Amino acid sequence: MGYSAEVLARARARLAQAKADRESENQQHLAESYERVPRLREIDRQLRMTMAMAAQAVFTQGGDAQSAMEEVKQKNLALQQEREQLVHLYFEEGFLDDSPICPHCGGNGYVGAVMCECLKELCRQEQKKELTFLNVGRETFDQFRLDFYADTVDPKLGVNIRGVMEKTFQTCRRYAYSFSERAGNLLFSGDTGLGKTFLSACIARTVADRGYSVVYESAAHLFGKLEQAKFSGDEQAREDVKKYGVCDLLIIDDLGTEMPGQFVTSALYNLVNDRLLAGKPMIISTNLNTDDLAKRYSSQIASRLRGSFTRVAFLGEDIRVKKNWGL
Repeated sequence: MGYSAEVLARARARLAQAKADRESENQQHLAESYERVPRLREIDRQLRMTMAMAAQAVFTQGGDAQSAMEEVKQKNLALQQEREQLVHLYFEEGFLDDSPICPHCGGNGYVGAVMCECLKELCRQEQKKELTFLNVGRETFDQFRLDFYADTVDPKLGVNIRGVMEKTFQTCRRYAYSFSERAGNLLFSGDTGLGKTFLSACIARTVADRGYSVVYESAAHLFGKLEQAKFSGDEQAREDVKKYGVCDLLIIDDLGTEMPGQFVTSALYNLVNDRLLAGKPMIISTNLNTDDLAKRYSSQIASRLRGSFTRVAFLGEDIRVKKNWGL
C-alpha cells in the first residue's frame, strides 16, 4: 500500500508509543510482583543462572556434557513450575504476561522487509483521520438518494435521468467495493450540484476502509501544493506532494475550477501521464466536457482522459438548490 510519508510517520509513532507503553507496563507489573512475592525475584535470578549453566554445559568436554545438560534442564523445569504456581496463586490471569504488543513483529512494524498487519491497521486508521479532517469520508452510499433525480427523459440527450443516475450510482459502488491497485480510472462529468463530490467521497471512504491509501484533493488545492513544491524551495512541500504519485487511489475533485495557466497544464499532464504509466488508479471530477478540457488544457490531456478513463455521467438539476428549497 502506498501510504503517504505523513500517514506512515504517524502510524509508526503510534506503534512505537504502544510498544513503549506495553514494555513499561510489563516492567511495572514485574516490580510489583517481586514486592508482593519476593520468592519470584529469586526464581527469576536462578532461571537466568540455569541458562548460563546450560551454555557452559554445551562446551563441557567428555562424557559429562549430556548428564550436565539434563541436570540443568530438570532444574529449569522445576523452577518454571514453581513460578507458574506462585503466579497463579497470587495474581490475576495475564498480570505477568510479558508477550510483545504484536506476536508477529514484536512491535517493530515489519516482518523482514514486509509491513506487519499491526502497522497496516494503524496506517488505515491514520488514513481515515486524514480524509475526515478534509471533510471527506463521512459520506456513505446508503445516504445517496435517487429521488432527487427526475424520473423523466432528458430532452437533449433522450435518456431517462434517474435511470442514468442509478447506473452511475451502481458503477461507483461497484468500483469502491471491488477496488484493487489495477482498478482503472473514472472521469465524473456533469454540471454543478449533481453528486460528483458526494459519490467520489463515498468511494474514498470505502476504499480507505478496505485498507488502501487514498488522497483526495480539490483541483485548486492540488495545483497550489504542486506549485509551492516546485517554486518555493520548501523541502517539506516537495515531500508532501510525493503522496500524489505513490497513493493507491488519487481523487481530483472539481478539475477546471482552479486558475488556468501554463504551469497547471504541465503539472496536470505530468501527473496524469505518470500515474497512467504506473497503472495507478485515478478519479477526476469536472464540470467540463472533453471538448472544453481540450480547450482549457491541451489535446494530449483530453486524449488521455478520453482513452484511459471510463466516463461516468451525472445528469439532472442542482441537488443543492432542491435541498435548500425543500424540493
